Amino acid sequence: MIVDPFFYAVAIPAVLLMGVSKGGFGSGLGIMATPLVALAVPAPQAAAILLPILLVMDATGLAAYRGTFHRANLGLLLAGGIAGIALGALVFRFVSEPMLRVALGAMAIAFVAHRLRQGGADAPAIVPSKGKGLFWSTLSGLTSTIAHAGGPPLSVYLLPQKLDKAVLVGTTVIFFAVINAVKLVPYVWLGLFDSANLLTSLALVPLAPFGIWLGVWLMRRLSQALFYRIAYAMLAIVGAKLLWDGARGLAG
Repeated sequence: MIVDPFFYAVAIPAVLLMGVSKGGFGSGLGIMATPLVALAVPAPQAAAILLPILLVMDATGLAAYRGTFHRANLGLLLAGGIAGIALGALVFRFVSEPMLRVALGAMAIAFVAHRLRQGGADAPAIVPSKGKGLFWSTLSGLTSTIAHAGGPPLSVYLLPQKLDKAVLVGTTVIFFAVINAVKLVPYVWLGLFDSANLLTSLALVPLAPFGIWLGVWLMRRLSQALFYRIAYAMLAIVGAKLLWDGARGLAG
């Protein structure tokens, strides 16, 4: 397993951030976990180390939000997400991760700016079309496969619906629980798992339930209005981070 102290200096806060974000907001700042871990190891290795930890978080999240999800959304989202995984597996070796981050970051910032013009978190709820649901969930599955970055596309689809905060998080938790489980197939096929990565994942796994339950604790203490304001702010921060990281990667 990895023994470099610098790796754990960045991996421990990354895992906790991922857990709090996943358990309390469905996605958001958890997207920064892979880039943080990638400061110490190559990005594909970072993704491989984090996937087993994500699966433990998913199991904890499913227990916390059991029975709490939006049925009308979930089937459509899962169909698109699984299609996105298949596409992501095919293009994994060929997609430029910096370019992907630039595209995701620009999309997230443009979406937040558009919603701010409509009133931000106080804007009226929107019922998107099934076509938009398939598009955004497919993009979420693809970007989740390549860089565990499926949160922003899913947020673009779900946030404007202004679902109950627990229903929103529960729907997102179930979506990514299925997506992360299915991702095991292409990750094994691509040869991303080895004994060193799996042992390192095992060393970090105890942090996963703690992060999830801390996120659930925070979510239950936020009002609906404050929850959505934080969710939009997190999406804007994530978008800026993706855009910055992608631009640096392209420049380098």
